[in-house]
Amino acid sequence: MAALATVSAVALSQGAGGPPSPEAQAKAAIETRQGLFKVIANQNGPVGAMLRNQREVDTALVTQRMERIKVLSEMIPEVFAMDTRQFKDIKTAALDGIWNSQADFKAKAEALGKAADTVLAVSKTGDKEATLKALRENIGKGCSGCHDSYRAKP
Repeated sequence: MAALATVSAVALSQGAGGPPSPEAQAKAAIETRQGLFKVIANQNGPVGAMLRNQREVDTALVTQRMERIKVLSEMIPEVFAMDTRQFKDIKTAALDGIWNSQADFKAKAEALGKAADTVLAVSKTGDKEATLKALRENIGKGCSGCHDSYRAKP
């Protein structure tokens, strides 16, 4: 009898640590997405300040930030792999269109990477004016491409 109680206790304890619930998985997916976009925003911060003439143009810093944004943009489709639409109690700005139009969503994420790559090529020349122009013409469009279609307005 004692052996049965021990086996039962072990089985129960192993079951308690089973796979996370769908809700927990959705929450983790959403937190990961939000974390990725916080990092992208952090990388864009100094660049935005340069565009607003609040910071001197630093082409080396732009190069560094665009290299990072390019890599981060590649992660966007991956962190949206889990469709979390059914979990209405978890706060997210992600719109249904992400999963209804996955090919377009992925293309827009790739466009952000290409925009960063375009700015990166210009910033590596050290030309401050050309770098600002490339930023104006590329990064805002790269971000708004997804935000306009797939992010709920705050």
